[in-house]
Amino acid sequence: MADTAEVQASLAEHKYSLTKADRMKVCWRSTFLQGSWNYERMQNGGWCYSLVPAIKKLYTKKDDQIAALKRHMEFFNTHPYLASPVIGVVLALEEERANGAPIDDVAIQGVKVGMMGPLAGVGDPVFWFTARPILGGLAASLALAGNIMGPIIFFVVWNLMRVAFMWYTQEFGYKAGSRIADDMSGSLLQDVTKGASILGMFILGSLINRWVTVKFTPVVSTITQQKGAYIEWSKLPKGAAGIKEALTEQANGLSLDKMKVTKLQNNLDQLIPGLAALLLTLLCMWLLKKKVSPIVVILGLFVVGIVFHVWGLM
Repeated sequence: MADTAEVQASLAEHKYSLTKADRMKVCWRSTFLQGSWNYERMQNGGWCYSLVPAIKKLYTKKDDQIAALKRHMEFFNTHPYLASPVIGVVLALEEERANGAPIDDVAIQGVKVGMMGPLAGVGDPVFWFTARPILGGLAASLALAGNIMGPIIFFVVWNLMRVAFMWYTQEFGYKAGSRIADDMSGSLLQDVTKGASILGMFILGSLINRWVTVKFTPVVSTITQQKGAYIEWSKLPKGAAGIKEALTEQANGLSLDKMKVTKLQNNLDQLIPGLAALLLTLLCMWLLKKKVSPIVVILGLFVVGIVFHVWGLM
C-alpha cells in the first residue's frame, strides 16, 4: 500500500499542467493567427505558432514536440476570433494526451475540423456585420464632428472587446475540453463532433447563395414592349424635373428601355435561384474529395471564368 501511494504521489508530482500564464501566452499569440495565411492550408501556420508555448510546456522531448507541431500544421480555417474556443479545447486535449490519456492525432484533428466550420459561420455576422459597423458608425460620427475621441474610442473599445472575447472563450473551451477528454472512450466527443459538423454544413450551405455568384449572359429573347410599359424619354421634361419623373415612373414598375431583353440567367433564377452557384460549390467539393489540390481548383476557376467571359457566356 505504501508503494502504491508513493507511485501515485510521483505521478501527481510529474503531471503536466498548463498554468494560466501559459494559456495567456497562447491567447496572445493567437492574435497573429492569420500572419502566415496561405491558400492551401489557410491559417495552419498561425494556429501552430499559437500553440508553441503549450507544446513546449507539455512535451519535454524534442521528438514529441516535433510530432505535436506536425499534427497542428494540418488545414485549419475559421473566423480569427472564434478560433479561441477551438484553441481552448485543443489545449485541454493536448494536456490530457501528455499525461497519458489515449487521445490520438485523428481525435484532435476531428475536434478542430468539427468546430471550425460552424464557428466561422457565426463569427462573420456577429463581428464583421454587427459589432464592428455599430462601433465604427459611432466613432465616425464623432470624427465627422471634429472630435479626436472618435478614432481613439474605436481603437480602444474594439481591441478591449476583441481581447476579452478571445481570452474568455479560450478559457471556456479549455474547461469544456477537459470534460471531453475525460469521456474519450464514450460518445461525448463523437456527439460534439457530429453536431458541430451538421451545424457547420447547414451554415455553409445557407451562405452559398450569398458568397458564390455565377451569372450567364447569353440573350434568350428580345421583345418590343407596348407603350405604357416603358419610360418614353423623349416626352420627359428637361432638367431636374425630367429626372424626377423618370425615377417616379421606374418606381411604379416601368422599364427603362423599349426593348425587353431576357438573358439565360433570368430564366435560371425563375427556375431555381442560385442553382448554378450550388452546382459549382458541389463540383469544388467533389474535386477536393478526389484529392485535387485547392490551388489547382482556384486556378481552374480563374481560367474558366476568364475564358467564358471572353466567349460571352458569363
